[in-house]
Amino acid sequence: MDGNLIEFAAPGGLATARLFKPATATSKAGIILYMDVFGLRASLASMAARLAGEGYTVLLPDLYYRQPDHGSFDPNTAFKEEASNDRLRKLRAETPISATQADTDAFIEALTENGATGPVGTVGYCMGGARALVAAATAPGRIRAAASFHGGNLANDDADSPHLLASHIKARVYVGSASVDKSFPPEQVARLAGALTEAQVDYAMENYVGMAHGWTVPDHSVYDPAGAERHWTRLTGLFRETLGTSH
Repeated sequence: MDGNLIEFAAPGGLATARLFKPATATSKAGIILYMDVFGLRASLASMAARLAGEGYTVLLPDLYYRQPDHGSFDPNTAFKEEASNDRLRKLRAETPISATQADTDAFIEALTENGATGPVGTVGYCMGGARALVAAATAPGRIRAAASFHGGNLANDDADSPHLLASHIKARVYVGSASVDKSFPPEQVARLAGALTEAQVDYAMENYVGMAHGWTVPDHSVYDPAGAERHWTRLTGLFRETLGTSH
């Protein structure tokens, strides 16, 4: 897996992450990439490296760092095999949004200590989508942009639902959803839009017709090259407008 492995203190103990730096950059902006449910692996590292190629320092944290020796999972078989299904569901249950929210300052500090002393952007996929939005609400003074792609449960009935924190968000927000996604149904789409509008957040929400949950991640069976490139266009445009780059 590419990127430098780093360790740093965090609320849950010693956190680990992959750090990606651009070959040449004058920008001090940083990005936190929040992983999907299947853990850190080569496909996410390649996505972080692509963002670094845009001129940013990118942190790809292991959100499961509180549970040692967990490994990563194949997104195409993890929920189909009993053993991996049980392990994955346990990991996810033991890593609630509140835990990752508590890590926000530590993740930002890790970027700062590695030269990204300027504005920060966040992007998350699958379960990471909610965490990217919650981070923006947790550190509004530093996070200028937050994006979620096929993020689930962004506006549910739980006490830690991201939409409840909309009034704390100062960042520009982009939400890209799959055309049919049980984890982010139409009623949640409407609820999130209402919360962001009421909070006067600068946001855009886009429905990717024909795309399935996970379409942006290269090792997923539903990966769609054209849809993924569309996602990259939206994401890099968002960061360019809010964070700037060295390009």
